[in-house]
Amino acid sequence: MLAQISEFAGNHPYLVVAFAALLAMVFFNEMKIATTRFASLTPAAAVQLMNTEEVVVLDVRESSETAGGKITKAIQIPMTGLSKRVAELEKHKSKTLLVYDKTGARAGIACKELSKNGFEKVFSLNGGMLAWQDAHLPTSKK
Repeated sequence: MLAQISEFAGNHPYLVVAFAALLAMVFFNEMKIATTRFASLTPAAAVQLMNTEEVVVLDVRESSETAGGKITKAIQIPMTGLSKRVAELEKHKSKTLLVYDKTGARAGIACKELSKNGFEKVFSLNGGMLAWQDAHLPTSKK
């Protein structure tokens, strides 16, 4: 069996290298997932969480993106200024934080920043505000 594997590797070096690279990428992706300190929630799961415990909602969109509305009672701190303004959230450190943006991409970065600053119960809204609106969930203009 070992001789056959050696023969295959000798005859198909590009396939072996591609397999090793793919295996390494899968390993590193799994390690990244395992070390992530926050979870992503669908809009339905976020609503369920909001109905069962006290949740602080954090909107990390820029001010120009909020014209269409925001999740009710959301605190708005744009992603670009979050690292400088994280102290404003210190009083909510023991509470659950739900972070969202327009599509969900920046919310993940914000969750990493918050986790790095000692926030333990941090969730990202999967799909962001677009997913929230697609689910026909309520928004506020205030």
